[in-house]
Amino acid sequence: MKDYHINIFFSEEDDGYIADIPDLQHCSAFGKTPEEALIQGLLAKRAWLEAARAEGKDIPAPRYRPAIYQLAAATA
Repeated sequence: MKDYHINIFFSEEDDGYIADIPDLQHCSAFGKTPEEALIQGLLAKRAWLEAARAEGKDIPAPRYRPAIYQLAAATA
């Protein structure tokens, strides 16, 4: 996998969309639309990675794959 997967889902509690990157602990963002959540999620990913590098922390390799992709690979 070349890049981190981003999950986007609607949150009734927040009345908007959340973009979550499972491989990057606590890396998520909010948007009023799915597109805005994605843009904010990409900005959050960049900030997360820059902060980790600046602090000398390990950066996890992209590993998360949604179950639907795992199922598709198993039946192919």
